[in-house]
Amino acid sequence: MEQRRCEAQRARRRWVAFMVTLLLWSMASAQIRYSISEEVNEGTVVGNIAKDLGLDRSTLKDRKYRIVSSSTDPLFHVNQNDGILYVSRKIDREEVCERSSTCLINLKTVLENPLEVHYVGVEVLDVNDHSPSFPEKEKRLEISESVLPGARFQLQASRDPDGGHFSVQQYKLSHNDHFRLEIKDKGEDGKIPILVLQKSLDREAVRSHSLVLTALDGGKPPKSGDMNIRVDVLDVNDNTPIFSKDVYSVMLDENAPVGTTVIQVNATDLDDGPNGDVVYSFGNSVNRRLFKLFEINSSTGEIIVKDLIDYENKDKYEIEIQASDKGLAPLTTEKSVIIKIVDVNDNAPEIEVTSFSSSIPEDSRPGTTVALISVSDLDSGLNGKVICSVGEDVPFALSPSLQDNMYSLVTKSPLDREKQPQYVLTIVAKDAGQPSLSSKKTISVVVSDVNDNSPEFSLSPYTYYVTENNAPGASVFSVRASDRDETDNALISYHILRDVSEGNKLTSFLNINSENGDILALKGFDFETLKTFHFHVVASDSGTPSLSSNVTVNVFILDQNDNAPVILYPLSANGSAEGVEEIPRNVNAGHLVTKVRAYDADIGYNGWLLFSLQEVTDHSLFGLDRYTGQIRTLRSFTETDEAEHKLVILVKDNGNVSLSATATVIVKAVEPKEAFAASDVKSAAKDEEENNVALYLIITLGSVSTLFLISIIVLIVMQCSKPTDYSSKYLQDANYDGTLCHSIQYRSGDRRYMLVGPRMSIGSTIVPGSNGNTLVVPDRRRASGEGADILRGSHAGRLVLSATHRDAVLLVLCATPFRTMKSLYGKTVLE
Repeated sequence: MEQRRCEAQRARRRWVAFMVTLLLWSMASAQIRYSISEEVNEGTVVGNIAKDLGLDRSTLKDRKYRIVSSSTDPLFHVNQNDGILYVSRKIDREEVCERSSTCLINLKTVLENPLEVHYVGVEVLDVNDHSPSFPEKEKRLEISESVLPGARFQLQASRDPDGGHFSVQQYKLSHNDHFRLEIKDKGEDGKIPILVLQKSLDREAVRSHSLVLTALDGGKPPKSGDMNIRVDVLDVNDNTPIFSKDVYSVMLDENAPVGTTVIQVNATDLDDGPNGDVVYSFGNSVNRRLFKLFEINSSTGEIIVKDLIDYENKDKYEIEIQASDKGLAPLTTEKSVIIKIVDVNDNAPEIEVTSFSSSIPEDSRPGTTVALISVSDLDSGLNGKVICSVGEDVPFALSPSLQDNMYSLVTKSPLDREKQPQYVLTIVAKDAGQPSLSSKKTISVVVSDVNDNSPEFSLSPYTYYVTENNAPGASVFSVRASDRDETDNALISYHILRDVSEGNKLTSFLNINSENGDILALKGFDFETLKTFHFHVVASDSGTPSLSSNVTVNVFILDQNDNAPVILYPLSANGSAEGVEEIPRNVNAGHLVTKVRAYDADIGYNGWLLFSLQEVTDHSLFGLDRYTGQIRTLRSFTETDEAEHKLVILVKDNGNVSLSATATVIVKAVEPKEAFAASDVKSAAKDEEENNVALYLIITLGSVSTLFLISIIVLIVMQCSKPTDYSSKYLQDANYDGTLCHSIQYRSGDRRYMLVGPRMSIGSTIVPGSNGNTLVVPDRRRASGEGADILRGSHAGRLVLSATHRDAVLLVLCATPFRTMKSLYGKTVLE
């Protein structure tokens, strides 16, 4: 019953609906349907409604033809002027008709006066303008490496806004070895992709797998969308740590600072997480001593220097390193690390003298071994290669031996102890490292003496001046010799070389102290019999064999005033110094009565005689020249003068202790006739006497002059062997700094004269070019240009001096006794 009632109600509703539809259709003349593709441009013509409905285009505007729509942004609009339907904006079918297989848009158009409603349907045709898309761009899956093949993993389906044939039609999976794709079709819900594992995973081989799932629609050409699938393989602790190298070897400099990283070992575990975390440690077999030298960072695997590394202690270390993971059941691997220590030049060479002779004879030949020297260096290679050397300025050298680092210290040139008795040698050992290190060792080598030097005299020859009448047995002079050797080789003894064959008998009167060289005279010397002599002294050392040398000693005897003057005239028959002279009474003043002649065997001042009247009857009648001994009348005789006059003449020398003699002259004044007769007799006798005296005097003076000339020649030869110094050292004058035994100075007008005797101190200068009896001492004051003082000898007993110098002229008068001095034409004449 109820069912029939419901069916009746449905029928009534259908009727009402039909009637309403009929009514509406009566109000519209017809319905038009157009179709356009989606995404056409704005202003695209859809259709001409006025033409299709048969409307008059002229009335469209008057009747306000329009599209009735509640949308503020309608998809279409109609032109009231021509009735053409236009697209107002781009139409997206998927937006307007979402999930509809057919997209139809119904438009209601209206005309007023009268009201007319026309329906226009516009079907929007689908265009394949959308690509399939996945909800996620990337899908991440985590699959344990222990999952078995055949496991299935459902993926999200792709969506395509297009419908029908343009929707998702198929899926594709990128090529891989582990996964395949299955599709499950759910009808309206689309196709569902499923990922199937077809091969076991290994995280250690591939930690993750990247796949691309592609969805394709049915368009031509089809559009697609991709989703990246990342499959992360979950780890299982099934791998042990593996070191990055099969062999770890490193070079480490010795003395590397503490904290230096030696090497970093690296072990990897293919597992993940704690299963792949590696920790490092020393192996159980490592010597505990290495724990003091090295340490290892458990996290980084760095082996670090902990203490001083010394190559000389050990040059190589091998350390076992253990790498373990952090799995529940840790897996462990060991690897050896070889550390080779690089030698650094940190050790200086060491020098050792293994065999040493501290003393070596000076006559050793070159090449004589003095010492054996060994050098060592704890370093190796070039750092341990040592070069040994000794100074270039010493007569020694280092000779390498056949054995490495062994040297012989040998002489390379002759030695001379007298030049250098000791050598302090510095031996330098230098290695070849960079930078180079060196060490030094000093040894002292003493050169022992060999008797290779003869004694040397301090002078050669020796020249001594000895005063006559010396005391017998006293030391008169000495010689000195030195020997550059030492000890017995320098112990000198002296003796006089007595050569009897030469007739040198004087050496028998000399004796010498063999130890100190003092020479004694066993008798006194007499200048008048011996003026000079020479002999030889030999100095011998005490070496074996003994060496000796000799020297000539020249001795000059100096005169002393030991001889009194001897009267030569007047001399009576009985030998007394008396004489009688007769002169006429009519002689004038200045008449030469006679001349007293005297002789003194001494020379110089000791032989320089002065005459004086010791006794005279009339001082006004006779005068005596004190230098020449000439007696002259001072005035004419008068009647009152006596006929006979006695004159006592005193003749004395100029010695320090003057010696003298007297002569008596009786002068008789006679008448002229008697005087002439007497004078003839006397003159004959006198001439004969004077001739004899002159002969004796010439012989004496010639002998003395010859001896003196020989002495002067010897002195000149001796002095020529020395540097010439013309300035004597013994004048007290400002220009002459020596000393002569005696001197007499006197003035004559504006000239000053100095007469000097022959007594010279040792070292007097002999000027070559003088006469045999003349010594000249140069005067340095000649720089004034006034001219040189010239000493000229006229004969053996006469010296002529040209005194042109204004201040002084110095004469050294030797050997020849002189009697008188007088002035002749500005010259001084000595007789």
